[in-house]
Amino acid sequence: MAKTEQPTTIKKYANRRLYNTGTSTYVTLEDLAAMVKNGEDFLVYDAKSGEDITRSVLTQIIFEQENKAGQNLLPTTFLRQLIRFYGDSMQMVVPRYLEQSIDSLTREQEKFRKQLTDTFSSGPLAPLEEHVRRNMELFERTFSMFKPFVPTPRSSAPPPAVKTPEPTPEAATNIDDLRRQMKDMQEQLERMSKAVKKED
Repeated sequence: MAKTEQPTTIKKYANRRLYNTGTSTYVTLEDLAAMVKNGEDFLVYDAKSGEDITRSVLTQIIFEQENKAGQNLLPTTFLRQLIRFYGDSMQMVVPRYLEQSIDSLTREQEKFRKQLTDTFSSGPLAPLEEHVRRNMELFERTFSMFKPFVPTPRSSAPPPAVKTPEPTPEAATNIDDLRRQMKDMQEQLERMSKAVKKED
């Protein structure tokens, strides 16, 4: 299927069947996953109500992919932390943070592929750890933006030295979770490395 500038319209019917209006054919979640991987944009609408249900269908695709053996991308600690953010005061920050992280990874994916290839032969995961470290720093800076502002009283005396506020227990917990996610990613990559070596 050729790439188009305008998103392809997919209609979802009551029987859960998906209809690609661009090709006039019924498609599956696997077909939609292939379209995403090929860079083809699409929007999914409920055929009866006309409601945009693209987000829920993309979530279904991720669920299907996660259930395939050896294709897990989302560590358990990440999923737990993501669930904790729903309804939390930081919920408004999380989508933007995740977008920036995945955009950064997408832009540098070729470099990471080479680094991962080198990693499998050399062992250390320094490049990936550095990327995760940078993301953690970004996350910490984002948290600091939402600390309450305390006005300085007017006085002729010089202002007191500003101390960096200690991270809140909530922020410290979130950072600890991110560190655990990095450890999980490292362990997963080490397992992949061993699997590749066995195949060789």
